[in-house]
Amino acid sequence: MLLIIGLGNPGSEHAHQRHNIGWMALDRIHQRNRFSPWKARFQGITSDGQLGGTKCLLLKPTTYYNESGRAAAEALRFHKLTPSDVVVFHDELALEPSKIRMKSGGGSAGNNGIKSLEAHLGADFRRVRIGIGHPGHRDMVHGYVLHNVPKTDLVWLDPALDALADHAALLAEGRDDLYMNKVTLAIRAAGAPFDQED
Repeated sequence: MLLIIGLGNPGSEHAHQRHNIGWMALDRIHQRNRFSPWKARFQGITSDGQLGGTKCLLLKPTTYYNESGRAAAEALRFHKLTPSDVVVFHDELALEPSKIRMKSGGGSAGNNGIKSLEAHLGADFRRVRIGIGHPGHRDMVHGYVLHNVPKTDLVWLDPALDALADHAALLAEGRDDLYMNKVTLAIRAAGAPFDQED
């Protein structure tokens, strides 16, 4: 079983903010892959389904972003999973908008949601890092991440969310490199204004 977690904040006022891109990704996976209706569970909202023949649970923690690890740990314990069974979608200040990268393990880079997950699960989970750029100074970060995604970013974000959802079966197969390649090509094809190469 694969546990797929999206980081974000509950409430309609947060729905379109940069900090909720993880939730946006899970919503798109849910819409395009015939998952069950959302229901409250594990201090979050969950949905069951399959990707590439692998049973998956989508989890949107409702503990607020910085306490996401509490919900994740509850789901892990119930299903007797390990951190290697977890994929997390989240916004990433260290990547420019339209850049999307994956990694397994590593540090939090100051992301409090990831810090919470690491505190509760350990660091050995997979991360889909969705670039939102950095405002330029750390004192500006709080307001920046809680600001709505600008319309100029929708040229890459909407096709990226589609690609993240449409190729999600590759995550269940552990083919992370191919997954990132497919998503990157979709963003390029949509005319994203940023170079996808590092």
